[in-house]
Amino acid sequence: MFRRSRRNLAHWFTLSMGSILLVFASIIYYQQAVERLQESDRQLYQKASLMAANIDYARYDGREQLDLSNVPILGSYAPPAASNMAYARWYSASGKLQQFYGVQPVDRLQAIAAFETIESDSEWLRQLTLPVDYNGRTIGYLQIALPLTEVRGVLKEFLMVMAIAVPLTLGAVSLVGWWLGGLAMQPIRYTYDRLQRFTSDASHELRAPLATILSNAQVGLMSPVESGQTKHARLEKIAETAKSMNRLTTDLLFLARQSGRLDSNSIRSIHLNNLLKETISMPSIQSVAQQVTLKLELPEENILIKGNPDLLTQAIVNLLTNACKYTLPEGMVWVRLVSQYHRILIQVEDTGIGIPATDLPHIFERFYRVDSERSRDRGGTGLGLAIAYQIIAAHGGHLTVSSQVGKGSLFQIEFPVI
Repeated sequence: MFRRSRRNLAHWFTLSMGSILLVFASIIYYQQAVERLQESDRQLYQKASLMAANIDYARYDGREQLDLSNVPILGSYAPPAASNMAYARWYSASGKLQQFYGVQPVDRLQAIAAFETIESDSEWLRQLTLPVDYNGRTIGYLQIALPLTEVRGVLKEFLMVMAIAVPLTLGAVSLVGWWLGGLAMQPIRYTYDRLQRFTSDASHELRAPLATILSNAQVGLMSPVESGQTKHARLEKIAETAKSMNRLTTDLLFLARQSGRLDSNSIRSIHLNNLLKETISMPSIQSVAQQVTLKLELPEENILIKGNPDLLTQAIVNLLTNACKYTLPEGMVWVRLVSQYHRILIQVEDTGIGIPATDLPHIFERFYRVDSERSRDRGGTGLGLAIAYQIIAAHGGHLTVSSQVGKGSLFQIEFPVI
């Protein structure tokens, strides 16, 4: 139980911190990508501005004269050796191609967009289309592009570093979460152990005086006193109360000792067919089922599971006892064993008084009784179903209940097929 809680704490701590780390890493990567792209755009704009500044434009007698010979790359000047320009193009004001350097472009300008990323299988380019104005009117468009190889390389290296650093950090966070979970569970475990020890010690110490009270009451009942007299009735009440208290302390002691998983040394193969046959033949079950009809339904094949046979027997006895006590005389109680593809079911169904829908969610809680006075009349302590639920859970199974008032109840034990 504590290892599971510690594991859950570590899991949620790692999940929360990992989510924060991934979001933070994504933001850092996005900022790096934006900064690198902005730097590339600044270079593009600087180069385009320098080229545009060297364009000679004049207008004589209504005719424009455009000279690109002094423009770097586009003009007569050869591109510098260190230049990484992919291409440069000049389009007229009407969008017609007039001069270019690099890859042969289309004859007309497709779209006017300031900055644009051109993606291809071989290379990614960052392109700038810059309108060139003269005296308030556009005389043409200068389009240049730079490769994004360096930018992509830097981002790829950064991504690789993060791909290594993030899992390592998550591993460290997981270890820290496990360690912190252990620290957080220490006071809880200490308090729980003290509570379990107190319950066990109190239950054990109460059994001795209860045994003394019961034995003295039984001795008093054996004395020659006529049945029905006041003294005799009081001794019977004392003996009955002592037996009830003895059952209560025994149940409390069981709950304190059997908390959590089963002892691996007590687990062995159980033949459920034989276990159910032996259970309904027990004197205690036959005694409580005297006024009802008890019917056992078993499959033809033998069904085996792993577990503690004594504990499973006790869980089924508690369910049968509960069913018989709350079934009216001449009623029916069925015990069924069902084998399905993915699960094994043990069902205890009765035609008893039923359980109200408001009480069903609490039926397996300790000391919970649907009707306190009625349960007390039947000798109930409110621990039988809680013990059965704890035993089934320790075996990795599930205990559920469905009921209708006045029609009966169905308790179902479900074990997964391993």
